[in-house]
Amino acid sequence: MTVPLEVEPAAGAPEPGSAAGKAIEGRSLGQIAWRRLKRDKVAIAGAVFLVFLVLVAVFAPLIVKVLGHPPNEFHQDLLDCSVGCVPKTAFGGISWDFLMGLEPQNGRDVFSRVVYGARVSLIIALFATLVSVVIGTTVGTISGFVGGWVDSVLSRIMDMFLAFPILVFALALAGVFPDKAFGLEGNSLKIVLLIFIIGFFNWPYIGRIVRGQTLSLREREFVDAALSLGARRPYIMFTEVLPNLVAPILVYSTLLIPSNILFEAALSFLGVGVPIDTPSWGQALSNAANSGLYKDAPWLMIFPGIFLVVTTLAFNLLGDGLRDALDPRSGR
Repeated sequence: MTVPLEVEPAAGAPEPGSAAGKAIEGRSLGQIAWRRLKRDKVAIAGAVFLVFLVLVAVFAPLIVKVLGHPPNEFHQDLLDCSVGCVPKTAFGGISWDFLMGLEPQNGRDVFSRVVYGARVSLIIALFATLVSVVIGTTVGTISGFVGGWVDSVLSRIMDMFLAFPILVFALALAGVFPDKAFGLEGNSLKIVLLIFIIGFFNWPYIGRIVRGQTLSLREREFVDAALSLGARRPYIMFTEVLPNLVAPILVYSTLLIPSNILFEAALSFLGVGVPIDTPSWGQALSNAANSGLYKDAPWLMIFPGIFLVVTTLAFNLLGDGLRDALDPRSGR
């Protein structure tokens, strides 16, 4: 019987099982993307501002209770109606009680309406984007993966929607829609109608992107391997192809949200958006422009305009950062 040899570890070599001797762990795609995104300080700054904006929208009642006044509360006693009902104090009535001044003629708190406007504008933009993403992803994936006459029919439908004048349809639909429908009325009905118009007619843009990506993915080796193992096409489409579409869908969604915010602002500016007493950034710009108050009270357009521009810029910067972080060919 032979005695087994005992091999001593070389000098300086880590002991088996010690922390230094553990195997090197690989990083997942999510970890790699997060490391890349953290290096993009501009994208992180955009994300921080968006988180701040969401918190402002969620806690708008509390913020207004502490720092402002109810958005539809009139303060005409603070206006000098002998010279056009403008704030009695200089700089539009800006003070510790009214951080962004007062509206002429009615004396509403501009700060409160801007804060509540963040809630309305974000709700419309986010839900409209969700509608566009769901419809566009579903149609684009089916069109690109199935191919044939199905792809031809769905592609022509997307072309028809892309050629349709969305703004004209929105003006016509919002103008003729009744004041009460589907169990909704007033402000709730207008918001749902705007979400439908913006989301339903913007889905072909993301549908085109998803279709193009799907056409490329269906020729990849992992799809052929799944087919050779007997997997059904619906299973492959939703478990193999769709997870690989998350990156372009996520990036395009961050770029679509600011577009929807601007579209809601444009509809409100044209008078077919949310009701006039509902605070939103677009409604604030519309009130200032249509009444001509911006000439004597420019702060009515400056403050909501700044938030609108910065929010749009933050979404675009975050979208660019996500695109670079999720790009597998990126060397960063």
